[in-house]
Amino acid sequence: MISRLQGTLLAREGERVELETNGGVVYEVEVPLTVLERLPVPGGALALRTVQVVTETSVALYGFIDAHERALFQRLLTASGVGAKVALAMMSTYSAERLARALVEKDTVALQQISGIGKKKAEKIALDLADKVADLAILTPTRADGGSAGEAQEAVQALVALGYSFGDADKAVRDVLESGAPDTTEDLIRRALAG
Repeated sequence: MISRLQGTLLAREGERVELETNGGVVYEVEVPLTVLERLPVPGGALALRTVQVVTETSVALYGFIDAHERALFQRLLTASGVGAKVALAMMSTYSAERLARALVEKDTVALQQISGIGKKKAEKIALDLADKVADLAILTPTRADGGSAGEAQEAVQALVALGYSFGDADKAVRDVLESGAPDTTEDLIRRALAG
């Protein structure tokens, strides 16, 4: 089993990268979009934690930057009806932290935003995985002024009601929170809309 690769990033195509090791071997590795956007430009040094998935018809490597991302991917594969392609789609839609939180909270609305997952499948996946990924769901810290993650969830729901995709709404709210806590939920929504 190949658990880590280190070398030079040769190419990025879609959700696949080519990584050349110091020994001259080039590996093709599939990565989620959330990892792809954090990779260096081709020619840069890269280290990936990998999961090798062997099926009757293929052998594939899936790559991640952080250990918790790889751990989440491996746990996703244990759920009924979740193969490597569905797990990759899940991790391409949300960061590992956000996806784990959606599973722990059994947030089926968030899970249904993932391509190929409908309501029944979202419910089944959440039921299968909620307890298995609890240690990977790092909750948003409470605000210094006493606010909570509940305000962020309300803001995301409001943005979705205004036509944002769930992923875009979640990212907009997180960006606002990272730049400084707003005074109210309304202010959080206003700043997310302006961002």
